[in-house]
Amino acid sequence: MVVVLGIETSCDETAVAVVNDRVCLSNVVASQIDLHREFGGVVPELASRRHLELINLVLEQAVERSGLDWSAIDAIAVTVAPGLIGALMVGVTCAKTLALLYHKPLIGVHHLEGHICSAFLTEPQLTPPFLCLMVSGGHSSLIVVRDYGDYQVVGKTRDDAAGEAFDKVARLLNLGYPGGPAIDRIAQAGNPYAYTLPQGKISDAPYDFSFSGLKTAVLRLVEKLPSPLPVADIAASFQLTVAEALVSRALACALEHNMNTIVAVGGVAANSCLRQRLLSQAQQHHIQVIFPSLSFCTDNAAMIACAGAIRWKKGCISPMTIEARSRLSLEECEKLYE
Repeated sequence: MVVVLGIETSCDETAVAVVNDRVCLSNVVASQIDLHREFGGVVPELASRRHLELINLVLEQAVERSGLDWSAIDAIAVTVAPGLIGALMVGVTCAKTLALLYHKPLIGVHHLEGHICSAFLTEPQLTPPFLCLMVSGGHSSLIVVRDYGDYQVVGKTRDDAAGEAFDKVARLLNLGYPGGPAIDRIAQAGNPYAYTLPQGKISDAPYDFSFSGLKTAVLRLVEKLPSPLPVADIAASFQLTVAEALVSRALACALEHNMNTIVAVGGVAANSCLRQRLLSQAQQHHIQVIFPSLSFCTDNAAMIACAGAIRWKKGCISPMTIEARSRLSLEECEKLYE
């Protein structure tokens, strides 16, 4: 067993958690949704400034709620890449300071590896291999997880990620920010078969995603329909189209790679339609589906601490010279320990 304190500041959540191997002892998240809502999306400069304002308070709360003191913490894990560079720097600087102050090893974590590890917090018995469906505001990917730290990205988005498409369509429908929860709520009252929308299939890459055409199709639909708009029907039709695009590719990929488990992670994995469709269709192929708890779907530090614990057991320690990176592919995450 290893106790790791994790820090996550890659975008607009200031988060700190303490995890004992795969058991979450504390998980504090300070959201910036209200700050960015008026802009319809995250403003990087504002996000960085708010991280600076909140990080010490969130850190203090996470340690206190864990019931542990610093002598019981074995290592410090922090999101290093990818993300907003200014936001990442706040977390990395904090982690380095703590590592030096308390003489703890520093473990840099790739944000997407953190999301993959979020499933372990809900299903501690889960072990690779499995197929990971990564769906969030910035990422839509299919990842073959062969082993801990051994990843192959077999499908990715060609343009908008699923979460980004939710935000943009929600803006078109005047549903507010963030778009995912807003569309999910209003779609409950709509007819998901009211409108036929394109899934954006790519002929030469069957597991890749494209949602820009879907977003444009919704825009054209809104332009031609008379007022008042049937917002619930449009939202439900859009949501179903996204869910079907994600589910069909995930199932086909799992079958081709002989995977009997699909792990769906990221903020969009909280979507009720996606959960229902993936569970029901996977059952027909005798494929197990695992979703993290809702609190672990969106950005959080518990998943970073969990990833750090796994890396610590593998002997992966980052140098104190490690720097935040706005971009780094998941398949290059071993570079964080060189």
